[in-house]
Amino acid sequence: MSRRRTGHHHARKVAAAAVAAVAAFGLTACQGNGDTKAGSSSASGSQDSGSPDASAKSGAGDAEPLRKTAPTPLRDGGALYPRAIRLEHSGEDNGRVLASTVVHDGGNGIGAVQESTDGGSSFSQVGTVADPKSAAGRGLCCATLYELPQQVGDMPAGTLLWAASFGQDTPGRRMTIEVFKSTDLGRKWSHLSTVATAEDTKGLWEPEFSIDAEGNLVCHYSDETDPRHSQKLVAVRSRDGVSWSGLHDTVAGTPASDRPGMAVVRKLPNGTYVMTYEICSEDPKFSCVVHYRTSADGWDWGDPTNLGTRPETADGKYFKHAPNLAWAPEVGNPQGKLLLIGQAMYNADGSRAEGSGRTIWTNSKGGEGAWREIPAPVTVTSDKLDSCPNYSSSLLPSSDGREVLEIATDYDGGVCRPYHATQGT
Repeated sequence: MSRRRTGHHHARKVAAAAVAAVAAFGLTACQGNGDTKAGSSSASGSQDSGSPDASAKSGAGDAEPLRKTAPTPLRDGGALYPRAIRLEHSGEDNGRVLASTVVHDGGNGIGAVQESTDGGSSFSQVGTVADPKSAAGRGLCCATLYELPQQVGDMPAGTLLWAASFGQDTPGRRMTIEVFKSTDLGRKWSHLSTVATAEDTKGLWEPEFSIDAEGNLVCHYSDETDPRHSQKLVAVRSRDGVSWSGLHDTVAGTPASDRPGMAVVRKLPNGTYVMTYEICSEDPKFSCVVHYRTSADGWDWGDPTNLGTRPETADGKYFKHAPNLAWAPEVGNPQGKLLLIGQAMYNADGSRAEGSGRTIWTNSKGGEGAWREIPAPVTVTSDKLDSCPNYSSSLLPSSDGREVLEIATDYDGGVCRPYHATQGT
């Protein structure tokens, strides 16, 4: 994953080889974003978990001691591409934590939905998302889980959305991004809409939801179908979650070989939207390095050829591959803080940093300036750069911002297994 993919069929073969030892699980890997995609048949994204809508507690005075839990498997067997949200718009069910992953079940790609009623200490499976488009080895990749923070069309606030990339392993494929909804806390799911259908055999990857300043449901995704770009980031929006329009580029680099991908979007209390993503390129400067950019309305992201800003620590460390982002309240800071994770962390000189796989970052200035390192709740021990270890790990801050729940995948023997743990921020 430190190099740009030269061909996507080759990318899938490389990724499949990396997880070929997943006995009795049958994982293959999704297509490359310059990286390996996670979870061929799997909150930013996108969930708005930890959004400014959450009720922030004071976190001072008589605050309870911070939890620190040991990494625990999220579910039996293997899974990829974890996402987590805390319900904030579901009435008496607010506070429940839901998590999703992509798994294989006899060659069928499914979304597995887990629930926690104890703040993320323990999980049990409550639902599955299944569709013929991902059955019989057709392929499923990179799903997202999202709770509507407001009504969209006839869907009330609290409706759950799940979306993923379908069909990358189908001969002569024409991939699609499909959306499903649930109105019963993730127990049952029904097909809602198709966001996009590829015009050729190229890929459509990594859907991510947000609500723009006008109240539209926005879907961001990675698009390989434009012959002028190896890959670019695009967005469409909808008033009802069924009909999608307004396709436009959000990050589309030059030269054509650049591959921006894996968008995650969060909204700050001041109304600014922050998008993180990776940029994979033949240029070593952009060898899947994590970047971010901002938008005033969540729809217009400015000049798509502006590749954004590379977040760094004070001593110049940076992340590569598969970033994820979360927002959390912070005592004394109306803007709150951002939490960022990437698959691998590097020193300023380009060497692998010692804390790679066990570090997350925080920033209290909306992404500006230096980021601060803190220990990650889950320690990922494998240093491989494929579609398993620490690949697009999910971060879910507590409602007061003092703790963070992480779900990260790592190898357990030959199995790519998701682990969850919580600790203070």
